[in-house]
Amino acid sequence: MKYTSAEAAKLLRSLNEELGAVMGAEVATREFIAATTEDVESIRPKYDFTETQKEIERLQKEIRKVKHALNVFNTTTVIPELGITIDEALVYMPQLSSQKMKLSSMRGRQAKTREYSRSGSSIIEYRYANYDIDAADAEFKRVSDLLAKMQTALDVINNSVKFEIK
Repeated sequence: MKYTSAEAAKLLRSLNEELGAVMGAEVATREFIAATTEDVESIRPKYDFTETQKEIERLQKEIRKVKHALNVFNTTTVIPELGITIDEALVYMPQLSSQKMKLSSMRGRQAKTREYSRSGSSIIEYRYANYDIDAADAEFKRVSDLLAKMQTALDVINNSVKFEIK
């Protein structure tokens, strides 16, 4: 069946929720406590070890299949506007975000700021930017634009390009 990345992500989330429910039910029913005065068989919770393991295995296999198809799609699909694969973009975006945060701080600095001594010294010190603040501002804008372009291109692909999950 064919899915977009967005649809595959929703399917994956659903499968993981279903697996969590099965595993949670297993934890709740695989053991129980009974008093010596109780009829053990009348309070025994319904639990089938073999069937539960089969269902867990089935769900895990389906999760692996969806993740693999998504990984193959991400490593082979090139974002036309950028000339890189989705996989590379998914690595690149956090790098750009980190760079953007650093540049945001750098572009907001003054060329020279007064430092206040905590030791009570009468010497006045200044902190100087050792870089071109305008260049940092220009680079911030370039990185921000590239990040936005990448996010938009990924959104388009994630919601429109379909791939096969076998």
